[in-house]
Amino acid sequence: MTSAAPDVVAQRAVVVADAGAQTLRREPQAPGRRAARPYAGWLGVIPLLAFAAVVLGLPVAAMAAGSITTTDDAGATEFTGANFAATFDGPYLESLMGSVRLSALTAFVATVASLPLAHAIVRSRFRGLREAVLSASGVIANFGGVPLAFAFVSTLGNAGVLTGFFGLADKGWSLYTFWGMAIVYLYFLVPLMVLTLTPALDGLKPQWREAAQNNRATGFQYWRHVGFPILFPTLLSGFVLLFGSAFSAYATAAAMVGSSIPLVTVKIASALTGDVLVGQAGIALALGMDMIVVAALVMGIQLLLQRRTSRWLS
Repeated sequence: MTSAAPDVVAQRAVVVADAGAQTLRREPQAPGRRAARPYAGWLGVIPLLAFAAVVLGLPVAAMAAGSITTTDDAGATEFTGANFAATFDGPYLESLMGSVRLSALTAFVATVASLPLAHAIVRSRFRGLREAVLSASGVIANFGGVPLAFAFVSTLGNAGVLTGFFGLADKGWSLYTFWGMAIVYLYFLVPLMVLTLTPALDGLKPQWREAAQNNRATGFQYWRHVGFPILFPTLLSGFVLLFGSAFSAYATAAAMVGSSIPLVTVKIASALTGDVLVGQAGIALALGMDMIVVAALVMGIQLLLQRRTSRWLS
């Protein structure tokens, strides 16, 4: 154990030297091409920006306007902050916190569970198995909504096949609880995280492990001082991606549990349709703006972490 510190320094020196060598091997770009690239890039992205402004910008603007205004019986419109104040009180705050708890829990469990699965896929010697698992993960990660809810209700619901076969109802099992929803969310979050982690694990260069082995580092020491620090930004990036995916899920929760579990997406739908109280559309729009703020924070964190990861895994 006394030789662990010099080994770690040697490992990191090899990694830094490898990264520096890659930088030196890059071919220099022509000055003219370097100056012309930014303008050509902006011209190419104009159609995308126009599409995003129409498809995303206009609905967000309408949502923002509706969340800060109110209309009285005479038809007069005035600014108000009551809608946003209502989202941080009572059942609306409970639904917001319920979505945060469910999303954070499932994202954390999926992140931890996906790392060994993705590592096993990358280390597999059977290329066909790897391709099959990745293809299945891509399909399952996009399998959601009402079909996913129906699949779980028919297998693990109160009258589900597995519930009756194993007698789960007698043991206190219920799919229509917080933990039942967590299992349903994990069904599509784990494959999504496997797809996110696999390219990052492929980017770990064999030279780094060989350098660690040459310095008599164990497998645990390699992962602790080299592998995990490089993968950590990717893990955090994947976590926030899963959090955002779970936070915005609606159809599966609405089809399975309705309003029995407080979730912000279900609460927005109830407020817009007037299932409980009429005239709550402004609060629903304010809840939508709260979700946009959370999504913007998630996207910002993910972009920063991806930029940090790309320095090592590119």
